[in-house]
Order: sequence, then C-alpha cells, then structure tokens
Amino acid sequence: MSDRQAPPGADLEALAAFVASTPRLAVLTGAGVSTASGIPDYRDDGGDWKRSPPMQHGVFMGSQAARQRYWARALIGFRTLQEARPNEAHGALARLEAEGRVIGIITQNVDGLHRRAGSRRVIELHGRADLVRCMGCGATRMRHDLHAELARHNPGWLDTGARAGPDGDADLEADFAGFRVPDCTRCGDGIWKPDVVFFGDSVPRPRVDEAFALLEEADGLLVVGSSLMVYSGFRFAREAARAGKPLACLNLGRTRADDLYTLKVTAGAEAGLAALVETLKEGPSRRPA
Repeated sequence: MSDRQAPPGADLEALAAFVASTPRLAVLTGAGVSTASGIPDYRDDGGDWKRSPPMQHGVFMGSQAARQRYWARALIGFRTLQEARPNEAHGALARLEAEGRVIGIITQNVDGLHRRAGSRRVIELHGRADLVRCMGCGATRMRHDLHAELARHNPGWLDTGARAGPDGDADLEADFAGFRVPDCTRCGDGIWKPDVVFFGDSVPRPRVDEAFALLEEADGLLVVGSSLMVYSGFRFAREAARAGKPLACLNLGRTRADDLYTLKVTAGAEAGLAALVETLKEGPSRRPA
C-alpha cells in the first residue's frame, strides 16, 4: 500500500471516534511518519530489517575504522535528512496539538520534522541528528559545521554517488582507510558523535522520565508509523496498557504491540493522519457528551 493511499473509511471513522473520546492524547511516532518526506525507514511491513542493522554504539566508540566508514557514508547520506521537509503527517499532528486534542509527541525520529511542522511539546527520545557531541569533553556543534570540515579534509568524496539510508546514512562500501575524521579541537582528541542514541546505547534517563510524565498526563496513546520493535518505544505502549489507558495504532505493518491495541488502523501515516484531521473537522466534538 502506498503511503498516499487513503485508509479504509470504517477504520478511519473508528480512529476519529477514538481521538474524539480521548481528550488528552499522547502520540508516539516512528520512522513511518517521515518516509513521505523522503527519509527511508529501517524495517519492512513485517518489522524485519530492510538493510544491514545500523551502527552500534560500542563499535563506533571502539573502532577508528568504523568511525571513518560512518562519517564517509554520512557525508553523502545526510544531505537527504538536511533537505527533508515536514509532510502532511507532521502537519496533521501539529494541528491536533493546536486544537488541544494532542498534549505532546514522543518521537523515535531524529530528523526534527515535528518541531519544524509546528508541534510544540516534542520529546525526541533518540536525540537530534543535526547536532554532534564530543564524547570526551561534551562540547557540541551543529552537524552541518562538522560536515563542512569533513568536506574540506576529504574533497574527493563529495561527488560519490550512493543511495540514501535512514537517519543520514548511505549505502556505500569502499576503502575508507584514507578518510580523515577530525578530533574535537576543544579537548584535543575527543571523538565527535551525532547527538543521537545509537543501537546498543541507552536513552538518557531524564528524557525517559519526561516521556513517562507525558504519558501519565495523557488519557490515551496513539502510535503512528512505528513497528515498536525497539524497546525504547515499545515500553510506552506497554505502560499505557498496564495503566488501563486506551491505546490505538496507525501503521502499515506488524508491530510489537499488536496484542495491546484497543484499535489498529492499517494505513500510511501521511494519508491516515491527513484524513483523520478532515474526519474530525466534519464530525462531532472531540469531548464526549
């Protein structure tokens, strides 16, 4: 099913009724929200990997060769993330927040598109791809600044063609031994790493606590565009179910929480959310009588 294909009418009516009867709704989003913006996702409709699993935290920190490979691929692939613009799914969620239906978003995405679309309360669970952090002294800089430095040191890589991957990666295999990766100039030898949570690393505890606090405030949870195969997102669906909060899902494929949902609608995020906003606009008040 294309993300532009409209969801089934009966299911959409049920989802609109769910949102209308859940006046303080939290939303949990994943990669499926951003695919219509041109950012590839990691998993297929069955929840399985579409490509090799992403960089592991321990491998990145422990191997200069792994960092050379990562930054060479990122120098090419990150352009897709930089050029991405919010799509109708991001816009619809921003509108639902402005209308008071949604109280906040917990996102597994690192692309910043929810904020750029106008959503105000956004908890970026896995961090921000547009920042890099020195793992030695903690200094931060904008990622485009580091990429400009990488380009100056490695001009021969700029015209390398490769298909963009998720989160600023690229499907590129080459001899990366000559790729120069600068150290942090503040502390002298610190490792620059994107300010995101790599696989094998943990989400910072204050961020997890902030997300659980949002969920506690909410009357229910809507999962959009995520398979929830990663525990960092699945735990919020599990907690909502444990607390007896109604739980709905809008997603194209199988998810880890399929046995927990009050309602599941099989549709793409962009088409589904855009149609949801229109249905709510035409339907009854969001607050139950």
